[in-house]
Amino acid sequence: MSIADKFKQFLSNIKVDNDEQIELRYGEITSALNKEFRDSESKTSNNLQVGSYGRWTAIKGVSDLDMLYIVPALQWDKYKDGGQSALLERTKAAIKSRYPRTEMYVDRLVVRVLYKNFHVEVQPVFELNDKSFKYPDTYRGGSWKITKPREEISAMTEFITEKNKNLRRLCKMARAWKNKHGVGMGGLLIDTLAHNFLRDTNDYDNKSYLYYDWMSRDFFKYLSELPRQDYFAALGSGQRVRVKSYFQKPAKKAYELALDAIEAAGQDNETTKWQKIYGREFSDTVAKSQASIALERYQDFDSREQFIEDNWPVDIRYSLNIDCEVSQNGFRDYLLRDFLRRRLPLNRDKKLRFYIDSCDVPDNYTILWKVLNRGVEARRRKCTRGTIDKGDTEIVETTNFHGDHIVECYIEKEGVIVAKSRIHVPIE
Repeated sequence: MSIADKFKQFLSNIKVDNDEQIELRYGEITSALNKEFRDSESKTSNNLQVGSYGRWTAIKGVSDLDMLYIVPALQWDKYKDGGQSALLERTKAAIKSRYPRTEMYVDRLVVRVLYKNFHVEVQPVFELNDKSFKYPDTYRGGSWKITKPREEISAMTEFITEKNKNLRRLCKMARAWKNKHGVGMGGLLIDTLAHNFLRDTNDYDNKSYLYYDWMSRDFFKYLSELPRQDYFAALGSGQRVRVKSYFQKPAKKAYELALDAIEAAGQDNETTKWQKIYGREFSDTVAKSQASIALERYQDFDSREQFIEDNWPVDIRYSLNIDCEVSQNGFRDYLLRDFLRRRLPLNRDKKLRFYIDSCDVPDNYTILWKVLNRGVEARRRKCTRGTIDKGDTEIVETTNFHGDHIVECYIEKEGVIVAKSRIHVPIE
């Protein structure tokens, strides 16, 4: 299979696979709000799909869906003076009448509607003459702010022709990368930086899948060399899009991995090299069903590893960092990274304390841990492990035998994996 075919298959594997369900929910919410505000039950009028799904840059597992509901202009006088909370509560009540058993709540700017596999953030807005929207903010007594999603969608659409459809595809590939490596980047930031990258080069104006290996390499190099700053100007609208966590370091690592993958072109390990960047969905074949994957795993008693994406939607939006403290009776405690930096051997019979060093996920979440043992000794002892288990802010392990060991931590919030971190432990 050529590299062009591999990238084409990769993009097919990560495409949104529950469009019908998403459109159904959008339609029902819109109908409920039209009934409340306009005495109509239209499922398509007076709404605007925004966010990554509205810009057509979402991928499989997308969990946060955004929609604007355009409130009749005649209602403005009722809410303009301090009525932000009242408007959001009325919006919530209307949706609750359609989905009485579905959990939902007002979250400062929006009504969050929590379905099983995804959430919809509904924002009631008033449309202005310039086609922008005024939306309610309940913070500190309430205010009205401006959003310009149509300009962002238009900027994305205009680039489709100018850049041979490469912008949306690059945005989707970047999402697969950030989910694989736990990079806490928002969707609008990804789309903005991908837009800026292609805007500033004409190398890929007439290129397609055959050059996506080079485009990946150049994009990650571009990200790694961007200055660290708190905001970027969003594509189209120019509004500030916040940088939640710096992405330059993981982008540099992805650039180096892309160089290795390109060097392996035509070799048996080429696909494996690209999977280190983009995850298991970068495959020579059509993505397998979860049932067939599970069957293959259980047929091999050594293959007990569980994969987070098989059990939860993965949509990384926050930052998580875990660290490891190495200790042994009679010796000073060190962080694992100090051992590796000083090239000290990590021998057997040491205690390893893995702990969450930083996490910016809002409260009310579940912590999950995965410990995976690799190597001949792990297989001989039938101790490869790899299950995903609930835990606390730290776990303690011991260096019992030689081999490569992986510890991963995930944060699950409202049914979605929103942050992840990983440590590699080489035991000599």
